[in-house]
Amino acid sequence: MSQDAAKPKTSLKAKVQRFGTFLSGMIMPNIAAIIAWGLITALFLSPGGWFPNDTIIKLSAPSLKFLLPLLIGYTGGKMVDDERGAIVGGIATIGAIVGSDVPMFLGAMIMGPLGGWCMKKFDELFQAKIKSGFEMIYNNFSAGIIGMLLAILAQAVVGPFVMAGTKFMASGVDWIISVHALPLANLFIEPAKILFLNNAIGNGILVPLGIQTASKVGKSVLFLLEANPGPGIGVLLAFCLFGKGSAKSSAPGAAIIQFFGGIHEIYFPYIMMKPSLFLAVMAGGVSGTFTFQLFDAGLKAAASPGSIIAVLLMTPKDSYLGVIAGVLVAAIVSFAISAFILKRDKSTPDDEDDFASKQAQVQNAKAASKGQAAEAADQSQATSGADYDSVEKVIFACDAGMGSSAMGASLLRDKFKKAGLGEIPVTNMAVRNLKDEQGLLVVTQKELQERAVLKAPHAVSVAVDNFMNSPRYDEIVANLKVAQQQGSAAVEEQAVEDTTTAADEFGGINFDQIKEIDFIHHDEHTGSATMAVSLLNGQLEKAGKQTTAKRVSIDDVNDEADRLVISTQETIKNVKTRYTNVQFLAVESLEDAKLAQIVEKVK
Repeated sequence: MSQDAAKPKTSLKAKVQRFGTFLSGMIMPNIAAIIAWGLITALFLSPGGWFPNDTIIKLSAPSLKFLLPLLIGYTGGKMVDDERGAIVGGIATIGAIVGSDVPMFLGAMIMGPLGGWCMKKFDELFQAKIKSGFEMIYNNFSAGIIGMLLAILAQAVVGPFVMAGTKFMASGVDWIISVHALPLANLFIEPAKILFLNNAIGNGILVPLGIQTASKVGKSVLFLLEANPGPGIGVLLAFCLFGKGSAKSSAPGAAIIQFFGGIHEIYFPYIMMKPSLFLAVMAGGVSGTFTFQLFDAGLKAAASPGSIIAVLLMTPKDSYLGVIAGVLVAAIVSFAISAFILKRDKSTPDDEDDFASKQAQVQNAKAASKGQAAEAADQSQATSGADYDSVEKVIFACDAGMGSSAMGASLLRDKFKKAGLGEIPVTNMAVRNLKDEQGLLVVTQKELQERAVLKAPHAVSVAVDNFMNSPRYDEIVANLKVAQQQGSAAVEEQAVEDTTTAADEFGGINFDQIKEIDFIHHDEHTGSATMAVSLLNGQLEKAGKQTTAKRVSIDDVNDEADRLVISTQETIKNVKTRYTNVQFLAVESLEDAKLAQIVEKVK
């Protein structure tokens, strides 16, 4: 009974998440157009722009009234019914535009999907009944007639209705700003961001409302509520100074990516590691927004991604001081609270309990709160035995198809290159845009895996806890290497074993090519590897050899034929599944006596 009762609640949460993602999905593909409009306005507005120009600024008003709503309506229709839905969504949107005096972003977000849905349902009823030879007539006239009817409906009803609603919401926002209550919105925005609703809030709600305001007064503080990089950079800087273990060592790189790259998702796991840090980002967001209001600061258009570079590019001349001050105040407040929390943390992380494992615990707990933990775990386990033989391309799928998935794709692409798998393309996209096709491997976050499987049920699906730091990438590389080398796996394994027993154990190594000797080690063998490298380098130098020895990790091997990789037998078996060009030598231990013989053979 309790399980049945829990299902509707989980379903409701999933529907809310999908709805927010759907709204942002209409805005995200068109962010470039919004930025173009914002730059035109910021640079060439007369007066007030950096380079006032009465001719170029004529592009601004038509772009705001026609171009942007039509693009949004087209995208909304395409999300529902591909190209035909997109065309009808665009036609329907023009009716909303003509029927109102305000920019029809909200009207486009209604009429675009409605046009796509009507076209889809009409085709389901009649398309299969069309006689051969009449397909083109049916396709053109059905879309045209439905688009015409929806445009008329939008002009008569939707345009005036949305215009009234927009004015009501705008007055509400103006009232909140007038009583200086807008900073309180960050009490909800910051936690919602960390629960991966940042795109839904920023692009689905704040951006359309911000554009309405900016079209009237030339700027809007609403563009800064979600995009402000201050709260995130404050937390990451605190981890740089007061964090522990892997979280501390990874924080500097994460800070650069977050602040300058604008990928806010990278700091979410740090907050989820220590939930008390929610207070830090909430306080930082509130103080930053209060500072923006104090200086009457705002942006010309949406800053996407939320990079300090994008924020400053969208800042009008009269708001630079306020925007910089708001970001700085948010960062300072967030840093101070985070530092206080981290310094008071007396926990001593176990040597084996690294940052990645903490991320896994946090993400599993979050998935459990959505009723997806057990299902995601089952799906993740199922992929461990998946068939990698047919994989031809890899897609990283996240909520918006930008940001974190792009970073994850870049990381795996680099691993593929090192492992000799560069011929397999690795791309990223929004989970909603996945297509079910053969030869596809989809990597996504655990809380999104259910949707990814529904979109591409025949793809190999791999769920990760965090795109930036996942041990599953090495599993993917190893599985693909095994799939490529399956026919010769037994021969290669026997060859590895023979290197420790056969009299001609160096027979398979071309010492004339060797320029560098790499000792592969695990963390528990670091000291042994260091000693072996030191001893071997001393012997090589004494013998006047040009070859050098280095200690490297398994991920940092340069897959070239002039590298001789030396490690224990078990490690070599693992390395050979990942690299194809390097030469190998298995030893009983890193102090093996046979290492001295290498000095005589290399140049």
